[in-house]
Amino acid sequence: MVLRREPTARQVRLGVELRKLREAAGLTAREAAALLGTGRVQISHIESGLTGVSEERVRRLASHYACTDENFIDTLVAMATDRTRGWWEEYRGLLPTSFLDLAELEHNATFLHEVAIMYVPGLLQTEDYARAVFSSRIPELTYAELELRVRHRLRRQQILQPYELVIHESALRIRVSDRPATRAQLTKVLELSDADNITVRVIPLDRDGFARASSTMTYACGPLPKLDTVIRDAPHGSAFLESEAQLNAYRTRFRRVEAVSLEPERSRDFIHELTKEL
Repeated sequence: MVLRREPTARQVRLGVELRKLREAAGLTAREAAALLGTGRVQISHIESGLTGVSEERVRRLASHYACTDENFIDTLVAMATDRTRGWWEEYRGLLPTSFLDLAELEHNATFLHEVAIMYVPGLLQTEDYARAVFSSRIPELTYAELELRVRHRLRRQQILQPYELVIHESALRIRVSDRPATRAQLTKVLELSDADNITVRVIPLDRDGFARASSTMTYACGPLPKLDTVIRDAPHGSAFLESEAQLNAYRTRFRRVEAVSLEPERSRDFIHELTKEL
């Protein structure tokens, strides 16, 4: 069987969950392979996302691992048998894999929670704002690389699922470009906040009780809570956090950040006032 050279984050996550089930059952990869009638290397490839796995094998493994959560098993099967090639695949080989994984994760999420402290997040950025952000990269991008990143970012903005953003006033005030571009960006945030599936909350600079300036994150809800994912910015792309302890910690972080933010209507008024200052 041909191995995948570049498994997606979704394929890797499937393997991780199968490995967790095996380890919870107290089985080694060699023992699991014997139960499946294959070799240890094949189990290793499945658990690393380097090779696919059929529905029949997912269900057999779950049975051998004494997993009785039918909803969870069905979800793993859906992940294993999904052959969808999303729009992001057009960028494979052109952009770093983390860009594609982020787009795929957002596409498959059932709900997105985001906390932004320094920048307006990519899902709400105007073209000028996105270009200014990418232009600040060191070392500088070539024109072609810059335009690819901008186009990819704008394609990500087809938000279909519920999306809740908690954004700090500093992110709204920082001018990554000039005054007109900043005004246009605030106007876009206001317009998008009118959508039925998008909620924007603002944390003013003078808000008491906000000690979470490092809480920038995206929390992507999966089909089941145990399949949620936290995305954090890393020096060379996005870092995906998926352990139960990490997910619980970031759920709590989001609730606490949300608790010190303004209600959506007051947030809209707040952004409108900032726009008038420009």
